[in-house]
Amino acid sequence: MAEHAPRRCCLGWDFSTQQVKVVAVDAELNVFYEESVHFDRDLPEFGTQGGVHVHKDGLTVTSPVLMWVQALDIILEKMKASGFDFSQVLALSGAGQQHGSIYWKTGAQQALTSLSPDLPLHQQLQDCFSISDCPVWMDSSTTAQCRQLEAAVGGAQALSCLTGSRAYERFTGNQIAKIYQQNPEVYSHTERISLVSSFAASLFLGSYSPIDYSDGSGMNLLQIQDKVWSQTCLGACAPHLEEKLGPPVPSCSVVGAISSYYIQRYGFPPGCKVVAFTGDNPASLAGMRLEEGDIAVSLGTSDTLFLWLQEPRPALEGHIFCNPVDSQHYMALLCFKNGSLMREKIRDKSASRSWSKFSKALQSTEMGNGGNLGFYFDVMEITPEIIGCHRFNAENHKVAAFPGDVEVRALIEGQFMAKRIHAEGLGYRVMSKTKILATGGASHNRDILQVLADVFGAPVYVIDTANSACVGSAYRAFHGLAGGRDVPFSEVVKLAPNPRLAATPSLGASQVYEALLPQYAKLEQRILSQTRGPLE
Repeated sequence: MAEHAPRRCCLGWDFSTQQVKVVAVDAELNVFYEESVHFDRDLPEFGTQGGVHVHKDGLTVTSPVLMWVQALDIILEKMKASGFDFSQVLALSGAGQQHGSIYWKTGAQQALTSLSPDLPLHQQLQDCFSISDCPVWMDSSTTAQCRQLEAAVGGAQALSCLTGSRAYERFTGNQIAKIYQQNPEVYSHTERISLVSSFAASLFLGSYSPIDYSDGSGMNLLQIQDKVWSQTCLGACAPHLEEKLGPPVPSCSVVGAISSYYIQRYGFPPGCKVVAFTGDNPASLAGMRLEEGDIAVSLGTSDTLFLWLQEPRPALEGHIFCNPVDSQHYMALLCFKNGSLMREKIRDKSASRSWSKFSKALQSTEMGNGGNLGFYFDVMEITPEIIGCHRFNAENHKVAAFPGDVEVRALIEGQFMAKRIHAEGLGYRVMSKTKILATGGASHNRDILQVLADVFGAPVYVIDTANSACVGSAYRAFHGLAGGRDVPFSEVVKLAPNPRLAATPSLGASQVYEALLPQYAKLEQRILSQTRGPLE
């Protein structure tokens, strides 16, 4: 993959759960180089499965911090061996799996600033961490700390209004609180706490990198409106926490120039800039080039919605983060557990296990499904908390079954109506310029995308997102280089490949669904009240 002609570029890194990956993107925004290191395969000595250690309690999930450091050593050596020309790198940025935290031992800053180019990083940093196995996003062992944090600020909704999310076990503030409560000595010997993103940026800077606003929004600690740490939340989690976190910065900030270690060992130019690293979800929003009013729908095992918001309304469900490419705006994430497995189950039952018959069912039934509405949750849903299948006819009476074709449309319409209702609950509004970007397995089915376009009343585009966090990080490096907050991100990425139009709303769709959506929302509330008693 060596490049012979000099090609000025930015690097985009992704420190994800299972691998470290890098892409090089040139000035015309073409990806011309990529490399990766897979933890389980390439670093078997750390004994991870899927990049993590699941502890005996089944709740605690950690990753070895030195595995991430060594992976960076390996990937840089692979790049060097392939002939990659580091001297052409103008800037770099990156993404990290969200919520994970790294604990730098007192004195670690000294080791970071005096790295010797003769030795790999992992040999020089092996004594720099007060916790060798760090909590990651899969950890769910902090329920007690979540309740304590919510109580300290006046409840779950109050915490959500302040920080963008109610307390979640994986969110970093609750993880820090658990470490302080269970290992106060380890906590007191920690001089800096980084997120995975700011930890990775620190490796390149040769000094502690600040946490950016966007990834900082996934901690239950940052006031998303004022973009400062919440003193109440900090105090509820651990003492002296503000000095261990350092001040947060806008996501497009240039946090410094690359450490001399990389200049001497690999030939990076002295002027190479490091732009603040962010979380993998915010970086993916940048990689998909979402703009104001846009929405991205990832249709996979679980379905995920990325929303660009101007005026967020934090709720008990979903997450609101500061926007990674426009610090005046916000992004929201909504996750729906019952995604492709539910679609496959209905396909098998109602369309003879055939996607083409599934598509024919959508083609042969009318928009709105004659008023027949369905809720399909094979496993307990996150948004909202419902399980089971619930079908209602046009008179809103519960029925035991639908004919096959009606069942197929009820499933797909129901999934997309739920997404729109819950997105609007967080402050999202479909605008005349709204684009929907569809990714994941079901985005290959034209008929499913047609229902998506009809329900939202907006055109649907498909986009290749294989490396969206990496590519988004390279785009963000160009953005930081161009002036960050003073230059619109959309201007910097206008040369990037355009998504492909897949479906536009059918004539009359808006009238059909504007009438059905309130009805669907009422039925959802009815099911909720029946399954868990009267709503508070």
